[in-house]
Amino acid sequence: MLGLLLRPGAYRRLLAAQAAALAGTGLATVALGLLAYRLAGDDASRVMATALTIKMVAYVAGGPLLAGITLRLPRRAVLVGSDAVRAAAVALLPWADQVWHVYALVALLQTASAAFTPAFQALIPEIVDDADYTAALALSRLAYDLEAVGSPLLAAGLLLLVPFSALFAFTAIGFAASALLVAGTRLPGTAGRGSPSRLAGALSGVRAFAVRPPLRALAALNLAVAAPTALVLVDTVVYVRGPLGGTDTGVAAALACFGAGSMAVALALPRVPMPSGVRPVMLAGPALLAAAAGALAAGWAIAPTAALLAGSWALLGAGCSLVATLTGRLLRDSAADCGLPPLFAAQFSLSHLCFLAAYPLAGWAGAALPPEAAFAGSGLVAALAGGAAALLWRPPVRSRETAAAAGR
Repeated sequence: MLGLLLRPGAYRRLLAAQAAALAGTGLATVALGLLAYRLAGDDASRVMATALTIKMVAYVAGGPLLAGITLRLPRRAVLVGSDAVRAAAVALLPWADQVWHVYALVALLQTASAAFTPAFQALIPEIVDDADYTAALALSRLAYDLEAVGSPLLAAGLLLLVPFSALFAFTAIGFAASALLVAGTRLPGTAGRGSPSRLAGALSGVRAFAVRPPLRALAALNLAVAAPTALVLVDTVVYVRGPLGGTDTGVAAALACFGAGSMAVALALPRVPMPSGVRPVMLAGPALLAAAAGALAAGWAIAPTAALLAGSWALLGAGCSLVATLTGRLLRDSAADCGLPPLFAAQFSLSHLCFLAAYPLAGWAGAALPPEAAFAGSGLVAALAGGAAALLWRPPVRSRETAAAAGR
């Protein structure tokens, strides 16, 4: 993995672009929660839930459609243009003084992200070989984890020096840096050569999810990940500032714990042998999520503490990463006849469809339920979704010869 990171070339520049954009996005996540708290007070969880639901609507509705529209456009134009729109939208957020202003800008920001993210993800297998692909996926996942760990920690430091509204300016700088790095990188041509039509390109990935057992299981795993992730992103500000009596810096630190657990798993997975493929590792994710959420619910009912929340958030991050880090590899292995861009676009939209349901529920739970009930509910969803995935994705049946060879 380190060799791929140090090797000059397109992947390293694109990884740097991704890290720059995600670092800014992480700052915006912290700032958005604090902006919601400033505008709505104790009702901040509902504002955050609505803003993140708008994000999911943009992803679910826009992902396959934008993938089809941009399928035959130059990659560089799609990526740089999306970054430019994102930078402009986030730069306007500090001026929002009404909740609907936040919702409108979030819609614009996330529509651009719905064009950027699947196009970026589909580039990775085209610029690295098979031997480096798992490492490339792990590094890409680590970039997301740096957003979840490094950005909140950076936000905590910056909040000692600047008001939270200044974090949006740093986010815009991150998107601008991403655009500059992509603009200076030599990329493959358009992704749509050989595609019968834009509509077919947009829908072929969705059809693959409907008929292939591993991909149907992945849809269930997306739900297992969405429930605890929504709980963390929507309700952390409420739990830290409310029952725990914490500060803005405490909110950022709690979010960093979730990312730290995810990062630890992403760092370890490239060194884990997988003789049976990715199935056992990915199915372990919901089991860990359910166990961690259940333990948190029991512990919170006895004595809610910051240490309990931080440790549980780290375990939830680890469980999510067991699924998310290997998702790209599963998609690559399933893309023989429909192509990677439509499959990544379908996963982008279908996974965020789960978040479209999870975010409003997390906002309602944060406002209406005791924390321990919300934690237990999240764990129950993860357990049921994980069980469904295991039933949908049966292990391959080994032949007698293979079984005999394994027994020798």
